[in-house]
Amino acid sequence: MKFLHISDVHLGCTRYQLPESPKDFFYAWHDVLTKYAIEEKVDFVVIGGDFFHKRNVDPQGMNHAFFGLKLLKEHNIPAVAIEGNHDQHTNESDHSWLRSLASWGLLILLEPKPDDKGNVVYLPWDSDGCEGSFIDIGNARIFGSLWYGASANVAIPRLTDSIKKNQREGAFHILLLHTDVEGHQTHPIPALTIANLKELKSVTQYVALGHTHKSYEIDNWAFNPGSLEVTNIDEFKEVRGGYLVEVSDDFEISAKHVKDYRQRPFDRIRFDVSKCQDAQEAFNGILNKVRNESRTFEGNDQPPIVEITLHGHLGFPNSLLELPKIREEVQKLTKALHVRIKNHSVPVEYGVAADVEEDITREKLERRVIEDLIIRDNRYKLRSAEMAEAVIGAKRMALSDESSEKIVDFIAAKIV
Repeated sequence: MKFLHISDVHLGCTRYQLPESPKDFFYAWHDVLTKYAIEEKVDFVVIGGDFFHKRNVDPQGMNHAFFGLKLLKEHNIPAVAIEGNHDQHTNESDHSWLRSLASWGLLILLEPKPDDKGNVVYLPWDSDGCEGSFIDIGNARIFGSLWYGASANVAIPRLTDSIKKNQREGAFHILLLHTDVEGHQTHPIPALTIANLKELKSVTQYVALGHTHKSYEIDNWAFNPGSLEVTNIDEFKEVRGGYLVEVSDDFEISAKHVKDYRQRPFDRIRFDVSKCQDAQEAFNGILNKVRNESRTFEGNDQPPIVEITLHGHLGFPNSLLELPKIREEVQKLTKALHVRIKNHSVPVEYGVAADVEEDITREKLERRVIEDLIIRDNRYKLRSAEMAEAVIGAKRMALSDESSEKIVDFIAAKIV
């Protein structure tokens, strides 16, 4: 028996409002199916939740789902899935796009039903009604589960008990489970404990996990493949992909993590502006850092997404950084699809707090403060002196009870 285990496909995901983003998720989905399901002639594909990025799927996302699922159907490869936290149906409605795909015969969506006492009820897949919570494919019996969130530790004993009642003698039992697991989560949130997870060992031979966007495995029994694509740049260094699983007649598992498929490359660079005396030095320093540290992506013809984070204390006005120009030059150097600049630097207010002579006049001090404020705006920085003169002059006239018309004429003459 051979199957492909993937999760967190996130079809329809858009990063940075880029029109290319949803296509990235489609290309990853399509490439994985072609290389590791169709070419490997697997018996079935299991999807551990978050097939879609959100409940409300747009036409493009649905087309991407259709294309891949129809490809599997044409090769007689069943696709078995569960809901994740991103694409689960709401309590207010029975409708979900995953249920629609199931009703159209493109997907086997496994959904156990809780009874009045909160116990998990497993029902066999009904091919006519296109619903059920477990299915037999060859020697495998595959069980679904729901998205339990923070209550996963409470749900596991009930799942274990119900699976035990519905085991098939001589079958290889697989459970699809969308959850964080203790010690492997990427966010500091409550997760399923290892001890509770291992309760399932008595009733399953393979747990197909999903939810966490990096790959890991536990005891050659529970496997999390990671997302197919990066949904957030914080994930770009994580190992992700799918598991191509072969099971021998005596249920020995050989799970190979596969990641050689089309993915958008990412790069992240940090630059400390503290030692830069002026904007030009910062500009040159950023470009040099990009030249020296930007990654090369051999064998990947897709332009990368690059994120540059500026940090440290800035010894000149923020507006002088000319971020659009930096972005343009970095784009030329890296041939990036998109350059994102996060400016976390802290401006040093030098105009008032530093280098101010003790005997400076009030008017000079005001002029310096005003020029400092004006120079931060790219539209006026080259004329900061004359603009400051206009402001100081207008103030003098106002204090001398000049008419508003004369003050307006004075300002207009100064800034023409």
